Amino acid sequence: MTAQITGLDGWTPEALGVPGEVRPVVSAPHPVLSRTGGEVDATADEVVRLAADLVATMRVSPGCVGLAAPQVGVGAQVFAVDVTGHPKSVTVHGTFVLCNARVVEASRWKAGREGCMSVPDLTGDVKRASRLVVEGVLPGTGRPVRIATDGFEARALQHEIDHCAGLLFLDRVAGAHAIYQRKVYL
Repeated sequence: MTAQITGLDGWTPEALGVPGEVRPVVSAPHPVLSRTGGEVDATADEVVRLAADLVATMRVSPGCVGLAAPQVGVGAQVFAVDVTGHPKSVTVHGTFVLCNARVVEASRWKAGREGCMSVPDLTGDVKRASRLVVEGVLPGTGRPVRIATDGFEARALQHEIDHCAGLLFLDRVAGAHAIYQRKVYL
């Protein structure tokens, strides 16, 4: 990362310049979900296409607020997030994709219920930071960014960063008492 890291500055998925294709989402216990994804060259054509595909797949999936490359079978550190319109959202940066993201500041830890497209039948209570700063790289431009967020968007970012590290929300629950059968899947 360079010293001059900024926010998204109006970046949109259209900046990728390629249409995304909807990809099938893999479910646990698929092995790609438990492996650390590799770092990527955010300007590589295949990473730009993957970013567009993640956005397209996320947009056609009801209730989906984030999707990571391992969830579509690709072991790479790339994910899309969009919490726009979600009732739990406070801070909203719109739709964005990050490559090689990492948490640089985390505070105000709170438990909250999470679900996942790759674990469609379960939800669980996971303790996550409700204030967060993440650094990553935008696909296509390769521009480093620093995003400060909170609440539900912070939770979504941590969930997707975990996917890129080979972790599911089930790996973060306090125990079996904090796992629940999903009642409704949107």
